[in-house]
Amino acid sequence: MLSSLPFAWYYGESVRPITLSALITGFIGGVGWIAQRKKDRSSIGKREGYLIVALTWIVISLFGTLPFLFSGTISNFTDAFFETISGFTTTGATILTDIEVLPKNILYWRAMTHWIGGMGIIVLTVAILPFLGIGGLQLMIAEMPGITPDKLHPRITSTAKRLWGIYVGFTLVEILLLWVGEMDFFDSVCHSFATMATGGFSTKNTSIIGFSAYSQYVIIVFMFLAGTNFTLHYFLLHRQFKKVFSNEEYRLYFWIVAMVTVFITVGLLVYGMPDVEKAFRDTLFTVVSIVTTTGFVTANYYAWPSYLWMLIFALMFIGGSAGSTGSGVKMIRFLLLIRNSWQELKRSIHPQAIIPVKYNRKSVSQQMILNVMAFFLMYVLVFSAGTILLSLLGVGFETAIGASIATLGNIGPGIGHVGPVDNYAFFPDMAKWVLSFLMLLGRLELFTILIVISPAFWRR
Repeated sequence: MLSSLPFAWYYGESVRPITLSALITGFIGGVGWIAQRKKDRSSIGKREGYLIVALTWIVISLFGTLPFLFSGTISNFTDAFFETISGFTTTGATILTDIEVLPKNILYWRAMTHWIGGMGIIVLTVAILPFLGIGGLQLMIAEMPGITPDKLHPRITSTAKRLWGIYVGFTLVEILLLWVGEMDFFDSVCHSFATMATGGFSTKNTSIIGFSAYSQYVIIVFMFLAGTNFTLHYFLLHRQFKKVFSNEEYRLYFWIVAMVTVFITVGLLVYGMPDVEKAFRDTLFTVVSIVTTTGFVTANYYAWPSYLWMLIFALMFIGGSAGSTGSGVKMIRFLLLIRNSWQELKRSIHPQAIIPVKYNRKSVSQQMILNVMAFFLMYVLVFSAGTILLSLLGVGFETAIGASIATLGNIGPGIGHVGPVDNYAFFPDMAKWVLSFLMLLGRLELFTILIVISPAFWRR
């Protein structure tokens, strides 16, 4: 919060909202730390782990509302919480109708919520969730630099530092590259925070539409990097190129982006778009933005022919790579689901054959396949329940579908009245709480929250 102050001073804005917010947050955090500093933490187990992970995002979202409320930029608590949890979960859905009139220091804080959330989720998904045994991604442990189950705590700290270093480094490089273009320093910082976190909050009402082709291409590159497993960046920086380019999830990620981009570009040219380069750039930007769950916009894909925007809608159910700042179902799960389905077909033909599902040339346990299948089924059920709830609250069915997947997948823009040029201001308050819950569920891999709210979790 205090890092917002230089922007308030530079642009001649009031420092009171940010200062007061920081003091309240620091005071309560300090009291909590003093009260607990001598406690024995060696007994922290899985139950405490679930609760800590779930409460972290809720508590920081509550404190994160303070700058919005104290500055008067958002006067309604429901709206302020929606905007804040949208930031920390890197969703990018907004209730603000005129972003450019907001004070610069508040816009910076809004972007900072993305960056903090993105940084936190890297460590959460790569270093913590696999050891809690949820999400079906324990397979990643073998690929994590320095992590071994028998030396959990020091290895998590070491891994976290390495991944944070990569995250910060990419952010600084993007800031410099955007600053070299037509963006000023403030816009470069805010958009870099949003890009690396795959968030999507912009400082402009029209998102990235008004910026040059150069800036758009820079953002495309860094969105793609942010949607890639960060452990692969670690290997790349250590010149372990074979581990990167032989990774099956990465290859699937690359080819989905490439093939969908080519298909839609051709479709737009056939539809009548005269500029080949713009058709390619708008398509590539949209595909990377949606598949990485960033949610930046350079074109109104909802105005494209229906068979093209339906393809974009399908991408909303995939998401980025595991161990990235992207959300959604994740590439690795789709890969394992497809392979298991294909192997089941083979088993039907050869019932006596032992045909394992493999990932990166290693056999995947049946328990992990069951975890992935359970996650996907639960994802579809939660998406359906969210759609039904929003419909019951008076939201149009197409908009309810778009809003449900856009918030559960932490994407931001969807279809219907929450398309790429719309926002979430018109939703009733109760619907905003439903959407906020969907954002939290999607960001924390569903089971983290569902386990905590289940009655069995609270029984001795």
